[in-house]
Amino acid sequence: MTFRLENPQLKRLNALLGYHFKDAELLKKALAHRSVSHNNNERLEFLGDALLNFIIGAQLFYKFPTAQEGELTRMRARLVREETVALIARELQLHDFIQLGVGELKSGGHNRASILADALEAIIGAIYLDASLEVCKQTLLKWYDTQLKMIHPDTIQKDPKTLLQEYLQAKSLATPEYVVEKISGLAHEQTFFVSCTIKALSQIFKGQGRSRRVAEQAAAQIALEALQK
Repeated sequence: MTFRLENPQLKRLNALLGYHFKDAELLKKALAHRSVSHNNNERLEFLGDALLNFIIGAQLFYKFPTAQEGELTRMRARLVREETVALIARELQLHDFIQLGVGELKSGGHNRASILADALEAIIGAIYLDASLEVCKQTLLKWYDTQLKMIHPDTIQKDPKTLLQEYLQAKSLATPEYVVEKISGLAHEQTFFVSCTIKALSQIFKGQGRSRRVAEQAAAQIALEALQK
């Protein structure tokens, strides 16, 4: 299937991205959500996600030579999380180019953070395939210029899961166990229900969110608040 994206649109998008694709079909595929066709951007997203984590991780490693592993991990998590990637996707105006099925169009999929983030990751993978790792890195770091200038180990607070783990370790207790108990909703708007079990204390705390990660963090936050009372 050939995705409908006309030449004027492609030229505009190439300009916004700061990279000119040699293979226009590769770019079109990166913009094709799974609701359009089985020939969609999911494989490119998989590749782009790995590249994003590697490139940002390496950049932080060199930018902050004295930062500890935990600090680097938290900074990378902040920069590669869905919210940040979607923010950059909006700055690049990807919402004007993503190809969606009828159902996603009606539900406002162009503005959904998960779809925007997935599309940008797919484009990262596509740039790597269209050019090279070095070109992919240079392009990605241009997009992240402002974010990288703003971030610093001192400004990144530990997330609830990390804080809960440290709290339990300080009391010589085992780390908590997270289990997805239920997933509800349609594929594009799922809600995850997660339990956080602290066996040593025989306590279970529950959280929910739009992804497993968010639900786990919510459960950890509830556990922290209860344990620190």
